[in-house]
Amino acid sequence: MEKQSEEGKQKELDREASQNEQIRETGQAVLDGNSRKHKVELLTVIGEIEGHESAPSHSKTTKYEHVLPKLALIEDDEEIEGLLILLNTVGGDVEAGLAIAEMIASLSIPTVSLVLGGGHSIGVPMAVSADYSFIVPSATMVVHPVRQNGMFIGVAQSYRNMEKIQDRIIAFVSGHSHITAERMEELMLDTSQLVKDVGTMLEGEEAVKEGLIDEVGGIREALDRLYTLIERKKTQK
Repeated sequence: MEKQSEEGKQKELDREASQNEQIRETGQAVLDGNSRKHKVELLTVIGEIEGHESAPSHSKTTKYEHVLPKLALIEDDEEIEGLLILLNTVGGDVEAGLAIAEMIASLSIPTVSLVLGGGHSIGVPMAVSADYSFIVPSATMVVHPVRQNGMFIGVAQSYRNMEKIQDRIIAFVSGHSHITAERMEELMLDTSQLVKDVGTMLEGEEAVKEGLIDEVGGIREALDRLYTLIERKKTQK
């Protein structure tokens, strides 16, 4: 009996060490200590969304080559009942961010997002990709047109390509939130708010009023909503 007890303790310690390492490396963890006995995966989107090119070593980044396989594993794991996404991002690589957003939107399990600090730029479609979205009152979201660094070769063709990318983002956001495509484009092209820039900054309640985010709330409200969605799905089955 003592040997079994020691083995059980060692397994628990190994599991805790593994989870702590996962949090350090990728900002991911499994939440399964709640009284409602639901197993929820936590995914954090922090700093810059890193795409095909590596960000400077001193930058906080979310790497899409880490996130996409993890989302596939979550979908494949029958024990995972829901996904909670925490966002505090300045944006980053458009293609990588949109790929992550599409993956989240296509998951079969209930998903809830929570914007903390900021959900800017390509962070906007990532925030609205969940089944239900929250934002804390002090958080902000910046909506702006697609940008590209460096010199353009073939200006007309490059501009049309960027327009198509922007149309994809607008279509995704309007399709996964309560904002219209027309209003989304208006916010993107506003010249009256940002100094030396085009776009709109929305604070928590404004993001909800515009229909981008479903509700103002924090971690308590986000988890409670996720548990409710999980239980509702089980009832429907």
